[in-house]
Amino acid sequence: MRLLLDRLLPPKSPTPVARGLRRDGLPLFAYGFRPFFLLAGLWAVSAMVLWIGSLADGWPLGGDYGAGNWHAHEMLFGYASAALAGFMLTAIPNWTGRLPVSGRPLALLALLWLAGRAGMLAIPAIPMPVAALVDAAFLPLLALIAGREIVAGRNWKNLKILFGLAALSLANIGFHLTAMAGSGTDLTYRLTISVFVMLVALVGGRIVPSFTRNWLSRNGAPHLPAPFGRFDQLALAATALALVAWTVLPVSPLTAGLCAAAAAVQAVRLVRWHGWRCWPEPLVLVLHAFYAFLPLGLLAVAAAALGWWSQAPALHVFTIGVIGGMTLAVMTRASRGHTGRPLVASLPTSLAYAALGLAALCRPLAEVLPDYYLPLLSLSGGLWIAGFGLFTLEYAPMLLQRKLERVPAAAGRAA
Repeated sequence: MRLLLDRLLPPKSPTPVARGLRRDGLPLFAYGFRPFFLLAGLWAVSAMVLWIGSLADGWPLGGDYGAGNWHAHEMLFGYASAALAGFMLTAIPNWTGRLPVSGRPLALLALLWLAGRAGMLAIPAIPMPVAALVDAAFLPLLALIAGREIVAGRNWKNLKILFGLAALSLANIGFHLTAMAGSGTDLTYRLTISVFVMLVALVGGRIVPSFTRNWLSRNGAPHLPAPFGRFDQLALAATALALVAWTVLPVSPLTAGLCAAAAAVQAVRLVRWHGWRCWPEPLVLVLHAFYAFLPLGLLAVAAAALGWWSQAPALHVFTIGVIGGMTLAVMTRASRGHTGRPLVASLPTSLAYAALGLAALCRPLAEVLPDYYLPLLSLSGGLWIAGFGLFTLEYAPMLLQRKLERVPAAAGRAA
């Protein structure tokens, strides 16, 4: 198949084309990270405010889906999908050397994402199947665009990212079908979380040691992160197996054993990257801090699989610490790098990291300390809002202003 595609496609340019040079139209739609990181930040705050209002004052959310399902769906398929789209549409030009998706196509894709959020909010004013159809169209379209760019750029090794998008698309469709049928949606949530966590293990396993190596080399450190090798492959295989077991058998001694083993391997993997040596620069250190929630999440899942606590605190270690934390870390770094800012964390950025890290710790404690459930739940939600509120206030001007993005290799490292 690969040879056939090579024959059908036009010759590949021997050198990468310049990227990020579009000067016509709105700056917001010049590069994929601009609209989607901004939308992700705004929706992370707005959706959490709505969820807290629903818990505290009974604000109606989700119609027949139910407020709980609405909250979980909008955090995963609303916020996280926007952050993923921004990352992919920024990274793919670095992988392929092609011009980024920009202008009207990018605006239409962002509009489709917004239509999905509006549809989920408008239930029951609009029929559930209509809202589901609009919402479920975004991820397949993103996969189609990503696949076109990767194939056209002959970047075959990154075609595997499409499997993740396909799995997320199917999980979203599965959520809508099971929710409309009145069935449980837990399986689709575990599948979605597992796919996102696996994407963090794959992509984070490349960018975290890479950014760390760059920083340590510039500062003359004698010890550098271990290069990607067989141990990393073992860690990825163990994590994939553990997440599959958790998705299918959330309560099982087998799942507990696989997750505990994967947590140990991932912890060793993290240590091999020497993250503690980057303590002077939060922009690098935070990548290690939030990646640490991956082995912590696997341990939490193992404990839940043995019945030591419920699934809720375990999955929130993944959703807030791994998915929320790593996407925030990547959005801040990529936004700074691609708008020409120094790759140094400001005070608001550092405070945003701290707020989200505390939110990831407080939310599981709400389940462990039932007498303080509502205060801890409110505190966790407030910290989430503070973290992404700080991100939005600081980074919205960067994302909206016309600025020449970096073109050479430095831009690739910043993505």
